[in-house]
Amino acid sequence: MTMLRCVVLQKEITNHPKFSMSTLREESHQPVRRTKLANGTIVLTEHMLGLRSATIGVWVRRGSRHETPALNGICHFIEHAVFKGTRRRTALDIAIESDRLGGHFDAYTTQEMTGFALKVVDAALPQAFDLLADMLLAPRFDADDLAREQKVIIEEIKMVEDSPEELLGELFNSAYFPEHPLGLPIEGTPATIATFDRATTANFHAHAYAARNLVIAAAGNVQHEQLLELCERAFVAAATPTNDVQQHSQETPLVPPRAAAPLFVQHKPELEQAHLILATPWPSARDEDRYAASLLASVLGGGTSSRLWQAIREERGLAYSVGAAASGYYDTGVFHIYAGTSPGQADEVLDLALAELRRVLREPIGAEELQLVKDQAVASILLNLESTSARAGTLARQEMTHGRRITPDEIIRRLEAVTPADLQRVARARFQTESLAFGALGDLDGFMVDRERLEI
Repeated sequence: MTMLRCVVLQKEITNHPKFSMSTLREESHQPVRRTKLANGTIVLTEHMLGLRSATIGVWVRRGSRHETPALNGICHFIEHAVFKGTRRRTALDIAIESDRLGGHFDAYTTQEMTGFALKVVDAALPQAFDLLADMLLAPRFDADDLAREQKVIIEEIKMVEDSPEELLGELFNSAYFPEHPLGLPIEGTPATIATFDRATTANFHAHAYAARNLVIAAAGNVQHEQLLELCERAFVAAATPTNDVQQHSQETPLVPPRAAAPLFVQHKPELEQAHLILATPWPSARDEDRYAASLLASVLGGGTSSRLWQAIREERGLAYSVGAAASGYYDTGVFHIYAGTSPGQADEVLDLALAELRRVLREPIGAEELQLVKDQAVASILLNLESTSARAGTLARQEMTHGRRITPDEIIRRLEAVTPADLQRVARARFQTESLAFGALGDLDGFMVDRERLEI
């Protein structure tokens, strides 16, 4: 396999006198640069040659797992609310300016972060940054606007309830992480959203969007020094008494979750299909086994050549949608197999999924099959290198998760080093009868699953 030869700077803190920061090393010729500002904000840039575009984004180290049950959904609510206007811009101004800049505005909330990214032509980078900074540092949070946005998000929740796959995912997370924020729905509930008045929203924003919780990342035709100048102006403009509270607020430590092993079947007779999840604990996003675990997940259900796809869809025609994936959090992970099938075929699909888990426990994965998923993973890495959005997002996520840049070269080397024995070791550590979880949703009256049936 061809290895990527890409010289990048793994970790750098530059010295910029206006920010009074300590210096580790200055390597201005390197395409990836990192600066920690005096207020705690991290600024990252990756210069990509030959482009006339750039993606600029702000990522916040707060997501639904940082919420209390009473405030469940407030990170997602604020993600919406910052679009409703600032002291300088109305909601319509934001919409018009976003469209004028190209309309490539992405905002999302996950369990562990909130992200805002805007892709523009390189000459428009200052305007894009000004828009982002104004929205995130100086939102208006008008009471009438918030009331309207509550209604919008309740409609979003109804969309989830009308999507069986998404609904099963939320039901499963709640049962898998009981009494832990990772089990809460990202969008919250109608009951919690109704309590998000101006005071509640502004107070949470003041602490969550503290400067030390922000990672600003840009990739494409960008200059690091230019972005530092833009950051300086933005934080000076946002230097209010409220912002002083942000910078001195106390950090709340994350509480590690305790995964359960639930078995549940929820009867929903109006559905045409039965939706199934089979899951088990998995390496976290920071675990050294994450590379082997990723390849193992691909072998089982990562593509159309995967074992589950071939056994369930191609060979037997039992499902249209079937596969496997893993979610890696800061301190835990979850692997899950998903399938949608006719209720009368649910037993057979579950048995086939269990058979594939037993197979990887007992038989080492062959060198050719392992090489296939390695090729698939490397191709995905290389294709993402052509996207300014992917590269800016990767910069931010790696900073938040690992505190450093992990180069594509390093990732590929780690993937290449994985052996069949590594995959079997991960499988034996993670695929255990007592830790398997199962959830089903659909017209499944009489369908039951017990621990004995899940024995592997």
